Amino acid sequence: MRKAARLALMGVALMLSQGVQAKDKPAARPNILIIMADDLGYSDIGAYGGEIRTPNLDRLAAGGVRMTHFHSAPSCSPTRAMLLSGADAHVAGLGAMAEGIPPAMRGREGFEGALSQRVATLAERFAARGYATLMAGKWHLGQADGQRPAQRGFQHSYALLQGAANHFGRGGFSEDPNPLTSATYVEDDKSVTPGTDFYSSDVYAQKIIAQIGKVGKKTPFFAYLAFTAPHSPLQAPVEDIANYRGRYADGWHALAQRRMAAMRAKDVLPGTLPMDSASFGPSQQSWDALTPAQQAVEARKAEVYAAMISRLDANVGKVLTALEKSGQRNNTLILFLSDNGPAGETADRFSVMPGVADKYAKADNSLAGMGGANSFLFYSPQWSEASSAPSRLFKGFLTEGGTLVPAIWNYPGLPAGATNALVGDVRDIAPTLLKLAGVPVENRIGDRKVAYLEGADILPWLESGKDNRPITHVAAEFYGQAMVRQGPWKLLRVPAPFGSGQWQLFNTIDDPAERQDRSGDHPDMVAGMKAAWKDYAMRHGLPEAPPSPPAAGHQH
Repeated sequence: MRKAARLALMGVALMLSQGVQAKDKPAARPNILIIMADDLGYSDIGAYGGEIRTPNLDRLAAGGVRMTHFHSAPSCSPTRAMLLSGADAHVAGLGAMAEGIPPAMRGREGFEGALSQRVATLAERFAARGYATLMAGKWHLGQADGQRPAQRGFQHSYALLQGAANHFGRGGFSEDPNPLTSATYVEDDKSVTPGTDFYSSDVYAQKIIAQIGKVGKKTPFFAYLAFTAPHSPLQAPVEDIANYRGRYADGWHALAQRRMAAMRAKDVLPGTLPMDSASFGPSQQSWDALTPAQQAVEARKAEVYAAMISRLDANVGKVLTALEKSGQRNNTLILFLSDNGPAGETADRFSVMPGVADKYAKADNSLAGMGGANSFLFYSPQWSEASSAPSRLFKGFLTEGGTLVPAIWNYPGLPAGATNALVGDVRDIAPTLLKLAGVPVENRIGDRKVAYLEGADILPWLESGKDNRPITHVAAEFYGQAMVRQGPWKLLRVPAPFGSGQWQLFNTIDDPAERQDRSGDHPDMVAGMKAAWKDYAMRHGLPEAPPSPPAAGHQH
């Protein structure tokens, strides 16, 4: 269908479903806003079964489509590289995190630890077609000249260049001056220092609102709002933490059971097999084994984490209000997603990173101080298992718990309040947005040749409500873990101790927990998927023997 005709049909659908006037239908060049959370679990927001108060994100979901089988990379910067480029992380330079490139892969193409010039960013592509390109929040795609947001197509930007920092603006992830773990903020490529009233989610929302306001309504915009919440260190304003006092006193197992029941009710639980819910998520025994004092500490971590998400949501609401007041809301596609599954972190995992252990030792992690600017808390593996249940594991793993993320698409013409089980990938975002905006996908930016897009436009399926996307192979590698998707089928190899080290086949729609290895039932499928993996590995120069896993904590 020609683009103009498709947009006209989308406008008609909106008028029929919501009774709006013809003047409200989308214009030919829509605004685009991507909102990304950092380390948010699949069920952490209300629209996906969570108990955390997220009325603004829930409103986006009520007016759009929630994808129930959408996947990211298992960690921050690989996802961000693929999101902005539409290319594989190894092509985009982030085959591994900059903080932990395996020794065997150092100096290799695809493992530069920064966004490669081999790819064009969405900002570069949109800017070349007359869009204003805006960005606020976490960058984590390179700090050197030529790597920063202003040099990769963003005309206006306010960015934390590193992967994590104190949310109150009081320094980086460690006390060491290492540029990978310090905190560097830039605004339009000029160094800036956070003010005394800084809180990450507040400032990033304020900056993107101001940038959009400067553009005005005559020029379409592409905006990227990349929150650092709820990434560690877990910190939130005291008034937000107070809203969750006592909410998690019964532990992570009870939370997982409540979440799964709510996910079923909201039609966002991807599994279809009957489940004994008590056997999924973190065990009750692990919670009962804690002393009352330990339980109080763990419950407080969950309270702070929930407060961070509520604060993020409140700031999303401010952005939506600004768009509504300016009359731009009806012509803005909004995509909300997380960059990977919940973090699953412990302090000892970061002990090898210079300065982190020292900062943790000096932090005020008393019960009264937890969540404050001087605290340093992590979202534990057990809470993360509750946030990802019934999927297996969490951030850092190619299992469903590490890559299954919430993805809400809100735009006139999409079926309001719908869910869609289309198997999607973060590489699909770039081609979808470019097609919608009528931006041609060219293999050159200026005099630079760039890689092709590896995803596909998924908007037709979101519009129709169908999930019958043509089956293709989608492969990924992360620190020696390997994966190939073929629709709902997933061939997975996870080294010990978290996996068998052998190829296993799972149907992730029927079995999101990846408990039933079906490789023996489908030998021909396994052979085809192994061949697809071999081709992928050859194209990206990956060794037969997997590279060493990252040093503990190198998964920002």
